[in-house]
Amino acid sequence: MCESDRAEIALDVLAYLSKNAEAGDTLEGIVEWWLLDRRIRHGSAEVRGAIDELAAKQLIREYNSRDTRVHYRINRRKEKEIEALVENRDR
Repeated sequence: MCESDRAEIALDVLAYLSKNAEAGDTLEGIVEWWLLDRRIRHGSAEVRGAIDELAAKQLIREYNSRDTRVHYRINRRKEKEIEALVENRDR
């Protein structure tokens, strides 16, 4: 592990503790709950950005379902464009 990775983890631990001042846990708990939660939140933000971009390009379509949440599906009208993008990525 490089020094910058270690520093990032250390800051993640501090960030968690600053928001949860009463928190305390074992090494395993910190890894499983604190850091994983933080990574998931960051990952979710990145996925949101990617989904927004795909929707803006009309490669996927948004629709509201009965559960009141937004769902996403492929835009069948852009299927050939999507296939080309995926094929280029796989090369």
